[in-house]
Amino acid sequence: MPPSRPPPTPNALGFLYRFLASPSPASPPPLPALLRLHAVAVTSGLSSRPDFAAKLVSAYSSSGRPGLAALAFSASPCPDTFLWNSLLRSHHCASDFASALSAHRRMRASGARPSRFTTPLVASAAAELAVLPVGSSVHAYSVKFGLLYGDGSVAVSSSLVYMYARCGRVGDAVKLFDEMAERDVVAWTAVVSGCVRNGECGKGMGYLVQMVRLAGDGGARPNARTMESGLEACGVLGELSAGRCLHGYTVKERIGDSALVVSALFSMYSKCDMIDDASILFPELPEKDVVTWTSLIGAYCRRGLDGEAMELFQEMEVSGLQPDEVLVSCVLSGLGNSGNVRTGKAFHAVIMRRNLGDSVLVANALISMYGKFELMDIAGTVFGMSHQQDAESWSLMVVGYCKAGLDVKCLDLYREMQCTYHDEFVCDINSLVSTISSCSRLGKLQLGQSAHCYSIKRLLDESSVANALIGMYGRCGKFDIACKIFSVAKLRRDVVTWNALISSYSHLGHSNDALSLYDQMLREDVKPNSATLITVISACANLSALERGEQIHSYVKNMGLGSDVSISTSLVDMYTKCGKLSIARGIFDSMLQRDVVTWNVMISGYGMHGEAKQALELFNEMEGGRIRPNSVTFLAIVSACCHAGLVDEGRKLFTRMGGYRLEPNLKHYACMVDLLGKSGHLQEAEDMILAMPIEPDGGVWGTLLSACKMQDNFEMGLRVAKKAFASDPGNDGYYILMSNTYGSAEKWGEIEKLRDKMKNHGVEKGVGWSTVDVWGRINNYTDKSENLDQNAADR
Repeated sequence: MPPSRPPPTPNALGFLYRFLASPSPASPPPLPALLRLHAVAVTSGLSSRPDFAAKLVSAYSSSGRPGLAALAFSASPCPDTFLWNSLLRSHHCASDFASALSAHRRMRASGARPSRFTTPLVASAAAELAVLPVGSSVHAYSVKFGLLYGDGSVAVSSSLVYMYARCGRVGDAVKLFDEMAERDVVAWTAVVSGCVRNGECGKGMGYLVQMVRLAGDGGARPNARTMESGLEACGVLGELSAGRCLHGYTVKERIGDSALVVSALFSMYSKCDMIDDASILFPELPEKDVVTWTSLIGAYCRRGLDGEAMELFQEMEVSGLQPDEVLVSCVLSGLGNSGNVRTGKAFHAVIMRRNLGDSVLVANALISMYGKFELMDIAGTVFGMSHQQDAESWSLMVVGYCKAGLDVKCLDLYREMQCTYHDEFVCDINSLVSTISSCSRLGKLQLGQSAHCYSIKRLLDESSVANALIGMYGRCGKFDIACKIFSVAKLRRDVVTWNALISSYSHLGHSNDALSLYDQMLREDVKPNSATLITVISACANLSALERGEQIHSYVKNMGLGSDVSISTSLVDMYTKCGKLSIARGIFDSMLQRDVVTWNVMISGYGMHGEAKQALELFNEMEGGRIRPNSVTFLAIVSACCHAGLVDEGRKLFTRMGGYRLEPNLKHYACMVDLLGKSGHLQEAEDMILAMPIEPDGGVWGTLLSACKMQDNFEMGLRVAKKAFASDPGNDGYYILMSNTYGSAEKWGEIEKLRDKMKNHGVEKGVGWSTVDVWGRINNYTDKSENLDQNAADR
């Protein structure tokens, strides 16, 4: 037989009963005293009593000894609800939520009935582990046992609101909160923070405002945690005025000094880019980690204050903190937005010296920055040297090439991405739109169709993809497909969708259709933007449709868009092409800002109408200003000299290009050849062509051929014609010029040979066409048609 336990002494029993009768102290007895009490309880046979076991469990839990608490619990063979709650509280205090839920399952299996103290503990554990089924079952038995009504029901309901919110069921959380007859600060905080955490910041702010109003009538007042959530919502929404109101309220309620509130205020002002307010609060932060430094530096970067951001970056390093990849990428993003190339390259060097560039996040930020700088060669180097390339890396490169106008490289990289990933190939919206846009500009219909198929396969039916496809098919001349996509997108068409189709029509010379679609756009109450107006004004210019252009000009005035440089430039171009130079000059002189395109259009307009003197005066005025002439400017002014036969001035201007470090292109040479040829300097014109540093094309030789015809130089004409035919054998204009030349020389046999040559090369004479503006409607007809081809709106 085992030896019998000695009976406890009276003093030990008295100590035991005093512990049992005492209220739970804020701080438990020292651990040695607890262990002695536990030993006495075991030896006296009292350890199995649920009330004593609950006392020990609570004491061990408060001492941070959950293992001993579980041991004390296990001594009771029939634990009651109070003892189970003590065990649950022990696990909860130790943040051992899994053990808490396990104990809850055993409690339910034992038949013990949950109380109003059980539900908050279990619901909180389920919330922390995001175990919605457990939380829902707690809600169910709370309803079954009437725990949502009467004393203690507020704590039960509040814990369930918190649980639903943490599990992402904000709708259920709000519904339960609205059904609560009584609400304390915990309930309000749970619903406000739950809404904010789940992205329902507006709804969370609404509940906070409601709480503040009810607080004036004796309701629960917001505490620091409530205000923390409210300030977070203001930061996410960018509601600076509301954030300032909450700031004032925290001061009024004397909770503005709380560490939670100070941190929330700093975060809110940082997100709203209020760097002065954030800088004032920054020294008051109880703890400055990399996250807080990132918030402040990010605010400076978003405001374009990259110099101050770099100073803060250095100050953080001096404080002993090391930047992480998030902070580095934040600074790179700010530098990219500011366009500060020099500082961006210098910071890149800092990153490399400190080995901060190995992260894919930093590599992508570098690619993005150089893409914004349009330094795609450096971006490509970073991309190639990156050890880790994710989908974003490829997308940034594709988008960067497209924005920089490097469409060939954009499509090459897109193909490489397809080959690299095969079945795992994933293309996001931005890179897909960029690929389609590059296909549009290069006329790569087949690859564009491939991208279209990919968008259908991946269900990428966003408006941006549809708009890009409309533009691509339209510019490739596939208007039937473009119009079909346009029709399918009817329910979500925006102004960009309309612009895509209108600009496609205008780009391919279908100006009538562009204007017709613009009229339809107005009928459907879609407000045109500056891009729309520029396109339709250009269409009016191409058709010399003065009346339509004046109508659009009136619309521009009514909408207050007269100060837009691009629109005003388009109007100047339209009026010059319609022969209204005085109106064009009036608009030009009224412009507060002019870019180089504006000057070029006005100079070209004067030259087009033989007003070379005014063109030269305007060019001299431009040179005296701050706008630097470009190659198009020189083409316009030399062309003006050509129209007026000003040979000496044309020669001087052509030579002056070198002073601006501009190299003449084929168009400049063709213009000079035209000027010299029309003035009778045929040999000088031919010598210029033979001395060109670039290979002359058919346009240059054709210009000289036309001059030979004009000057009746038959021998040179024959010599030049051979060069022109070799350069561009499909140009019907050369054949017509030579036919007329042979006709002047009465060489009818040569004309027949020329016609046979045209047939052999499949060259047909182009059809001439004219337009007539009848009561504001543009009508087209050709030299082979009898009936007017009316505007698409009238067909």
